[in-house]
Amino acid sequence: MSLDPEERIELLAVLAADADELIAERAAGALLSQPESAFPAALARTDAAPQLFEFCAKYLIDRPGMAGALANNPNCPPELLAATVPHMTTAVLQGLMADLDRLSSTPALAAALATSPFLTAEQRLQLQELLEEESDPAALEEAVAAAEPDLVKRQSLLQRLAHMRVPERVQLALKGNREERMTLIRDPCKVVQRAVLQSPRITDREVEAFAAMANLNDEVLRLIAMSRKFMKNYTVLRNLMNNPKSPLDITLHLLPSLNEHDLKLLTTNKNVPETLRTSANRLQFQRKKVREQ
Repeated sequence: MSLDPEERIELLAVLAADADELIAERAAGALLSQPESAFPAALARTDAAPQLFEFCAKYLIDRPGMAGALANNPNCPPELLAATVPHMTTAVLQGLMADLDRLSSTPALAAALATSPFLTAEQRLQLQELLEEESDPAALEEAVAAAEPDLVKRQSLLQRLAHMRVPERVQLALKGNREERMTLIRDPCKVVQRAVLQSPRITDREVEAFAAMANLNDEVLRLIAMSRKFMKNYTVLRNLMNNPKSPLDITLHLLPSLNEHDLKLLTTNKNVPETLRTSANRLQFQRKKVREQ
């Protein structure tokens, strides 16, 4: 029976872990002679054998692209992946840092990534928050109070969140309901706020509301503005432009995207910085001149 290269590699990896030393030795030797180009496809299989991950992490990790191929498969055991961090390229590291679901559910991986010299200061803070045992209870209580006006519901939610570690709140931000996201977007930990925006369950209405909130961390507003998906929604754009907490560099960049009506309203909005109003006036004048030509 003829096997595809990736199937042959997987079979050899299983045999390389055989209890019979002779079989294991011969399979390992054959595996080491397989073409490098076949390994990424073998590692990409959703049902790849655990023995394949283990063999590649232990014996082949120095090969180009191997650490990335292991990282790209969500089924790769986290303890193996953690050991390969020193071999990861910057691109692979950035991909893992963006995967908050994976990071929050595997502390060993987060701890290993924290040792990498190729992370930004913001990313180090994100990992530090994930690895912390406790958060500021007063800040958490303030976040709940701002999101939930009903006293009974507020106390119930606060009791639940108070007993959660940061990774657990990240998981809740990713997979919870609307009420929980409305609270966690104000969480004292930035990594939790970021997780809310990554939630596959988040709705356009929620993002529109977030973009209008002047009591949010300005980093949250920046993240919204940097998302192509969110910025396809004109209401999100308009709300960001009129939010006094929005970073000025972001609003100045987005200014040309406003329609005539909203641009005119922005010129009289005393809540936004004067620099933004002045720029809006200038753009309005320029558009008028173009129309008159």
